[in-house]
Amino acid sequence: MSERYETGMRVRRQVLGDAHVDRAEAEKTPLDAAFQSLITESAWGTVWASDAISLRERSMLTLALLAATGNFEEIPMHIRATARTGATREDVMEVFQHVAIYAGVPRANHALKLARATYAEMERGDE
Repeated sequence: MSERYETGMRVRRQVLGDAHVDRAEAEKTPLDAAFQSLITESAWGTVWASDAISLRERSMLTLALLAATGNFEEIPMHIRATARTGATREDVMEVFQHVAIYAGVPRANHALKLARATYAEMERGDE
């Protein structure tokens, strides 16, 4: 594995947690292995590994972009990541208020619904 891949796995585990990464790795197949390597090296080993902005800020940006583009399926994963990145619930609310103004109320409303449900799961100790 490349150094960027190793860095990516370290950052991915730091942000998403070992349990999530272990599950994702266990589900990897020959069909998606190259894609998983691409994501690990580019998203985690390059973008998330950069120290130009904090993990908290990256977390907030990621949630805003996911909501604004309607990519809701990854919002719960990134809400869970806020426990490790330092983005607070108040930060997340601010993020989705920006989404409401700049990308639309329905998208922000749906993202908030997902955030509320995910925070409730986290409080119960659900994965």
